[in-house]
Amino acid sequence: MKRVKNIYDKISDYKNLELATRFASLGKKSRRSVIRFFYAKEQKLKNLQKFLETETYHPFPYSKKTIMDRCTNKIREIFVPKFYPDQIVQWALMLQIKPIFMKGMYDFSCASVDGRGASLGIKMVKRWLECDKVNTKYCLVCDIRKFYPSINQDILLKKIEKKIKDKKTLNLIEKIVMSVEKGVPIGNYTSQWFANFYLQDFDHFVKERLRIKYYVRYMDDLVFFGFNKKTLKKQFFEIKRFLQNEKLEIKPNWQIFKIAKSPKSGRPLDFLGYKFYRNCTLLRSKTFLRMRRRFKKIASKDYLTAKDASAALSYQARIKVTSGNLIYKKIVDPNVNLGKCRWTISRHDRLDALNKKHNTS
Repeated sequence: MKRVKNIYDKISDYKNLELATRFASLGKKSRRSVIRFFYAKEQKLKNLQKFLETETYHPFPYSKKTIMDRCTNKIREIFVPKFYPDQIVQWALMLQIKPIFMKGMYDFSCASVDGRGASLGIKMVKRWLECDKVNTKYCLVCDIRKFYPSINQDILLKKIEKKIKDKKTLNLIEKIVMSVEKGVPIGNYTSQWFANFYLQDFDHFVKERLRIKYYVRYMDDLVFFGFNKKTLKKQFFEIKRFLQNEKLEIKPNWQIFKIAKSPKSGRPLDFLGYKFYRNCTLLRSKTFLRMRRRFKKIASKDYLTAKDASAALSYQARIKVTSGNLIYKKIVDPNVNLGKCRWTISRHDRLDALNKKHNTS
């Protein structure tokens, strides 16, 4: 494997830092720290460039907050890095090393990857269940216990060293990785890429050694399909052993079961917010109720905001994945005009572009 070098100068290049700033500030322009940064953007980026060139950059201490993840009903501790310089540095780093990480990435590792996401996972699970009923008769579902905090920092850095030869870049990565006592922090932009990269060897093991035909991973949520329950169970113990060598532990709630044809005939695969049956796909009950409440709330307002319009179109896209038009007719048609939503977002984008043009002129 050829290791990549001469990356660091590209990371610390002023144009790269400017581009990193643009991405890091998306959706955050109203925050005080971001507003303060943009008052002296040019000078601050020049200072940051010097810190990087002289290798005197060190991450600031994180501010921490605890949130309830509505999708999983889990309490998570979020590490919030400072916008300047930490978030900008993380974006600047990833803009240069992301292509290196992508080269060996499994096609159906979906989480946090540009152009993939949950939509790819949903699409492929539906296709596999419909097109190959023999090899998707059973499925093995499991996930990794406390994945982000469990990532072994030494193993991660050794894996990265196999891809990157540039010492300065490796030192910068080490500073970011070692900025917490263990694992990688939920909240860093780099963490989602480091976490995906950490499991690249595992993905290759599943496909090349175990030869599992159908396998999809959404970060640490793992789904494997097979024609035989006994074979899947045997493969599970090999998977467990491999992950133990990576210092990771599978949760004890792993399961192997036969996927039902329809809601009346048995159990579905519950994955990515949907219930997958062989002949149909349905929304989770919680998702449906949350969606219904949001549409009613939007309908009760006198004025349609860009945020509400965006949420309505996002929910509409989720409904399209499901089978039939019953949900659409029940909760979308009576409450929201989707044509008006598109117009509202288009108008918002035009005004935003004009404001940016005016501010730069």
